[in-house]
Amino acid sequence: MTHLHETTFYDSDEQFLAVMVPFLTDGLEAGQPVVSAFGPGNQKLVRDVFGSGSGIHFVVGDAQYLRPAATIRQYRELIGSYLADGARQIRVAAEVPHPGTGAPWDWWARYEAVVNHAYRDLPVWAICPYDTRTAPDRVLAEVRRTHPHICQGGAHAVNPGFQDPSEFLTARSDTWADAAESAAAAVELVNPTSSQARAAVTGHASSLTTEERNGLLVAVSEAVSNALMYGRPPVVVRVWTTGQRVVVTVTDSGTGPSDPYAGLIPAAGRARGDGGLGLWISHQVCTYVGLQRDPDSFTVRLVAGRLP
Repeated sequence: MTHLHETTFYDSDEQFLAVMVPFLTDGLEAGQPVVSAFGPGNQKLVRDVFGSGSGIHFVVGDAQYLRPAATIRQYRELIGSYLADGARQIRVAAEVPHPGTGAPWDWWARYEAVVNHAYRDLPVWAICPYDTRTAPDRVLAEVRRTHPHICQGGAHAVNPGFQDPSEFLTARSDTWADAAESAAAAVELVNPTSSQARAAVTGHASSLTTEERNGLLVAVSEAVSNALMYGRPPVVVRVWTTGQRVVVTVTDSGTGPSDPYAGLIPAAGRARGDGGLGLWISHQVCTYVGLQRDPDSFTVRLVAGRLP
């Protein structure tokens, strides 16, 4: 039993199938649970090859890949169920969101690095194909740094470009910002209490559903509490609103969490600077969470509602 995290690149349907069909077929023939988690286009390609009743578990819809922390949790639950049924090796072929598919990349870049740690004790062979026609160059460069193995020309091999996950995560910063932030913030608070920040957000969250608003309020409370407790003053909270979403940034003059995996997997404890479970909860309930490290500040970016 072993854990393998692999990538491959393709620029045509034929190249995609040339890697995926043998990968999935070998798993089925070995009696292994096999999971296919692609967008509609690639999922149809796989279904057309294997037909119905193949034994492949097709993940339906995009719910599995809305939030990376939830994706990790859901996969661990699914894999756990397979192991409980006696599986010794599981294969997963999955398409990870990126700007070419309409999703912010930063937290998915962190996901690709974190799974090397989160799944290290699980007998999963996961392969993440990327379409070079749609994935930006920056995405492809980080994919090469976050996968220990790579499939090229049908050959599975160790990836010489792989970087240790903790080093990768410590060195990078999320950079995506919402277009709404180009305008003046609707609210700007300096050193607010958590309750003051929640009240300000509540007053500008009428466009959100009850679930979205409640999730955002929890995330804002956690971010402000962490900034006041572990960061450095001043703590600045800014709020922007559009007709579809609310954007909140919480900035302090500190360096951010010391745990490189913070947010995507629950912290083992509340060690100083790790923020306990707060960031992990925020990653479960918000539409997007960004962790931006600048030379003299750290910003948590929280988005609730519908992304553009």
